[in-house]
Amino acid sequence: MSIEQLSINTIRTLTIDGVQKATCGHPGMPMGCAPIAFELYSKIMKHNPRNPKWLNRDRFVLSAGHGSMLLYSILHLSGYDISLDDIKNFRQWNSRTPGHPEFGHTPGVETTTGPLGQGFANAVGMAVAETYLASYFNEEKLAIVNHYIYGICSDGDLMEGISHEAASIAGNLQLGKLILFYDNNQITIEGSTSISFSDDTQKRFESYGWHVGRVSDVNDLSQIEAAVAEAQKDNRPSLIITDTHIGFGSPNKQDTAEVHGSALGEDEIILTKKNLKWEYPEKFTVPAEVKEFFAGLQSTYIQYEEDWNKLFAEYEKKFPAKAKQYLDYMNGEYGTEWISKLPDFADDGKKVATRAASGKVLNAIASSIPMLIGGSADLAPSTNTYLTAFSDFSKDNYIGRNFHFGIREHGMAGIMNGMAMYGGVIPYGATFFVFSDYLRPAIRIASLSKIKPIYVFTHDSIGIGEDGPTHQPIEHFAALRAIPGLISIRPADANETSYAWKYALEHQGGPVALILTRQGVPVLDQAKYNSAANLEKGAYILKEASSAPKVILIGTGSELQIALKAALKLEAEGIPTRVVSFPSWELFEKQSLEYKASVFPAEVTARVAIEAGVKLGWREYVGNTGEIISLEHYGASAPESVLYKEFGLTAENMAAKAAAQLNK
Repeated sequence: MSIEQLSINTIRTLTIDGVQKATCGHPGMPMGCAPIAFELYSKIMKHNPRNPKWLNRDRFVLSAGHGSMLLYSILHLSGYDISLDDIKNFRQWNSRTPGHPEFGHTPGVETTTGPLGQGFANAVGMAVAETYLASYFNEEKLAIVNHYIYGICSDGDLMEGISHEAASIAGNLQLGKLILFYDNNQITIEGSTSISFSDDTQKRFESYGWHVGRVSDVNDLSQIEAAVAEAQKDNRPSLIITDTHIGFGSPNKQDTAEVHGSALGEDEIILTKKNLKWEYPEKFTVPAEVKEFFAGLQSTYIQYEEDWNKLFAEYEKKFPAKAKQYLDYMNGEYGTEWISKLPDFADDGKKVATRAASGKVLNAIASSIPMLIGGSADLAPSTNTYLTAFSDFSKDNYIGRNFHFGIREHGMAGIMNGMAMYGGVIPYGATFFVFSDYLRPAIRIASLSKIKPIYVFTHDSIGIGEDGPTHQPIEHFAALRAIPGLISIRPADANETSYAWKYALEHQGGPVALILTRQGVPVLDQAKYNSAANLEKGAYILKEASSAPKVILIGTGSELQIALKAALKLEAEGIPTRVVSFPSWELFEKQSLEYKASVFPAEVTARVAIEAGVKLGWREYVGNTGEIISLEHYGASAPESVLYKEFGLTAENMAAKAAAQLNK
């Protein structure tokens, strides 16, 4: 048996042993795709297991994340810091080899995958980031950013809608550094793909503008090498349709749905190893010849990085400022100059929509953060997310900073995740708040992965008026607040919006959502009220009562103005009233118990919160006796002022509910 075949079968046997020991997992895909992983990691990809974060490494995305043992096995063999014990602890408590790959958890894992289609979009995002950074930093004969993004996707990935969205835009942009293998095994959990999937995948991707290659037998390594070589010559993204056999080698389960997501069983493992001519009786065996083979590759892996280091040293000598900038950006350091550019908004009597204020903030700071790139789902004029001083990112202009995602919210968010995981760039993406539902799965992955895309959600309430209930978000505040790790901020005016952007850009360890109004809202006088800089605390006393407060009124976003008017009414009636601006629950929960008690003292039980959405979660802050003015139903098509009045979102109603509590 050749060393190549022995290595490939080692991947297969580690997989079936690991899944069997865990008594769960997905052995079929790794058994079929083992030759692809072997070829990529041993012969094609430029990477260095001793430095998994080497900046110019080729990236690998296992979009079919259920086949995680394929990735763990090849990472172990290649010399990454994944031990045989880690392989044995597959899917166990505190394991470094969880059921699906997790970004930041396991050395060599480039992205969190498992929810099908997400990894596909992430790979597109990585290609976008590589292409932008290459255009920004590379100089003639000194291409310090120059590598490929490889990956494996499955039938399930290509069925998911997000793959259509991401593939379409990748073809439009001609992202030639993206090369994906399609595991064409024609089996899903329920059986043959033919029961629900009859696409002509080649024609589909050709219509997107992709180069499409073919590998008719995945076990023919020369076909894999030739297909990659052909893809590397093309300036378009490439899909290599690869015919495989799920559960390859299993006499009774190969090419069946049974091998997709279940352990083979001890008897079938014995038969499979015999069929593969595997001569090692011990489980989790890595033959000495395989260890020696991969040990011999270490010098090549190291040389890849050393060659780049020499190139970068020459670049650094000729372009020291740009070299420092590159390293800073890849380390997430963007300086502080941009902070001085954050605009202050004066109370001149004019109303300013927070979406408009957001646009002014973006354009004010853009020149100071060249890596801040993004756009919207075909809504830039409405979301105010266009950088007016900069060009568009396109196949003819990879240095552009305005990204046109098209009407592809889910794809947009998945691509942003890939950009954020790649590093260097800060991606932002915008759409109407009601469409946050479309990208929720990708938001969840961003939170799980602790990466920082920035979401700009505008048209945040019934304040959009005549567009009606289809476009009026009601349950979306609660839906976003339910995502662990996501910071949601709903600023009340232009200055809070400025500070919301400041927080979003400085925050590390998770995504941030800015929730903004379509309609104009008054700019709060910073001399009259407590500073909007307090936004970073999540909730703060905007206006203190005339004496010891008897009532606390709480508002977010555009509804804070209602609370202020209600407070004036109550104060006129001799009721000392505190007004709390509450832009972010998540930020408030990070504060000390002492600070929380200072904002919401236990002795003040008369409280009213107002928000143009469902009340779910508000009871935590108003207490058992407090009142919540909310919307427990969908909106309607009518002018904004009519809707607020008809639905009881008024200062009069708020004041009455507060006074009623005092009279109980």
